[in-house]
Amino acid sequence: MTDPKRELLRYTVATLAYRAGKTVRGAPPTFAMHGAETTDRTPAKILTHLGDLMDWGLAMSQGRKEWHDSAPLAWDAEVERFFAAIKAFDDFLASDALLAVSAEKLFQGPVADALTHTGQLAMLRRMAGCKMRGENYFAADIVAGRVGTEQAPPKREFD
Repeated sequence: MTDPKRELLRYTVATLAYRAGKTVRGAPPTFAMHGAETTDRTPAKILTHLGDLMDWGLAMSQGRKEWHDSAPLAWDAEVERFFAAIKAFDDFLASDALLAVSAEKLFQGPVADALTHTGQLAMLRRMAGCKMRGENYFAADIVAGRVGTEQAPPKREFD
């Protein structure tokens, strides 16, 4: 028997992967340091934080109390790290292993925070002049378990 809360959490994680993928896909390496002259919350550091959030979600799911403030890697390597972390988290959610914390707590902590930061990256990308088309996310082809860099193409984009 499947847990509907856990399935919704997996769908939310897939939604995060889709939206984050759109935000980082095609961004030039120079985007990583956008705004560094005025803030220390660069896109690179925000993306690093996203990976740390997914690592934290996995740790909490498994009953471990771990948090890491990772140092940013090169942009492409950080993108890979984020998607590896979200996949590890989703793989655990897809397993039969018991969650050490509730699905609600996982949503309200690392997942909701990651959605917020994905929006920040999208805003910063536009501010940096790295064009990214808007999208009707309601029409997007999002599937629980599809959490890698390879995502379905957008169904309805706009400028």
